[in-house]
Amino acid sequence: MSCLRKPGQLPRQGLPFPEFREGCVVPPGCPVLARPVPAGVPLRADAHAGARLSLDDYLVESNETSFLARVVGDSMTGFGIRDGDLLVVDRAAVPADRDIVVAAVDGAFAVKQLRLIPEGVLLRSGNGAHADILVGTGQELSVWGVVRWAIHRIQDRPRSQTTGVVPPA
Repeated sequence: MSCLRKPGQLPRQGLPFPEFREGCVVPPGCPVLARPVPAGVPLRADAHAGARLSLDDYLVESNETSFLARVVGDSMTGFGIRDGDLLVVDRAAVPADRDIVVAAVDGAFAVKQLRLIPEGVLLRSGNGAHADILVGTGQELSVWGVVRWAIHRIQDRPRSQTTGVVPPA
């Protein structure tokens, strides 16, 4: 996403953009395969890359009302959100019961599932090792936005700093 990198740098820190000859136009985004990749029965790999896809366009509904937040901790693993994930949060979305939200309770941030219960507002953890937060009448609650996406790596194996290739195990 363009908001994750410094101007003139690739997302991997410190690597400059490649040099292109003058007048060369590089389309934004990443190439997308012309057809979906099956997660079941394999299909022939004869499809080539089709159009390009910008993650900004795909993940962010509005640049003016969206922000990114990095997750610290494991209290939301039951909802598929892990330590280190990058969340795409929409401030314009109206929070509803069972939405995953970024909220501040008495000035302390948390990502939790919003539950509207007869006793009030419950911020529910996605991990039994972490307590839910029942927001009391004397507490201040501010919902900063609804989480639309959680982005995380599939494997956390180290990569070679020079080649980017995963070394054999």
